[in-house]
Amino acid sequence: MSHLKRYFITGLLILVPLGITFWVVTALLGAMDQTLLLLPESWRPDTWLGVHIPGLGVILTGAVILGTGVFAANLIGQRLVAFWEGLMQRIPVIKSIYGGVKQVSDSLLSGSGMAFKKVLLVHYPHPHAWSLAFQTNVPAEVARQLDDELVAVFIPTTPSPVNGFYFYVRRDEVIELDMSVDAALKAIVSMGMVAPVPRATNAALYPGD
Repeated sequence: MSHLKRYFITGLLILVPLGITFWVVTALLGAMDQTLLLLPESWRPDTWLGVHIPGLGVILTGAVILGTGVFAANLIGQRLVAFWEGLMQRIPVIKSIYGGVKQVSDSLLSGSGMAFKKVLLVHYPHPHAWSLAFQTNVPAEVARQLDDELVAVFIPTTPSPVNGFYFYVRRDEVIELDMSVDAALKAIVSMGMVAPVPRATNAALYPGD
């Protein structure tokens, strides 16, 4: 029985990641295939191929994203984007949602922000415990109101890192880790079962700018 149990667990360890990966990829491909519905029926691949081929929506999705980027790069496109964003900022409720999502996406995708560029250790939920956190930005008004030199940190929850807590802590009370954001996210999502391999053996106290 011990051998059967070991074989069963080994099989699970192999098949569960494969199954979840397949499910996620299939869901993404299915969502992208929905973009084909934007085309006239006579233009859809299913019509002129006579058979449904999953994943063709990826080509259209990529073309739309690329075309949007090319269009927004010229003068006319920039003016239309500015007009659209200004319109969204005037609609109640919508402006709060759109503005927040845009700020996050700009910070994460443009590479110009400071979001999630450093992995830190902070005391949470009590002074004798440590939690993984990510450095974010301190708004200028907050920095003016508080005298201490502060660091803005986001502490994600386990196993869903999209939820968490946003705090301001003293710079000398956090520890900067020589660990990539991806490695820290894997540790959080796996609840520590996937141990990250640090780029250096020791953590260093957060250096001043």
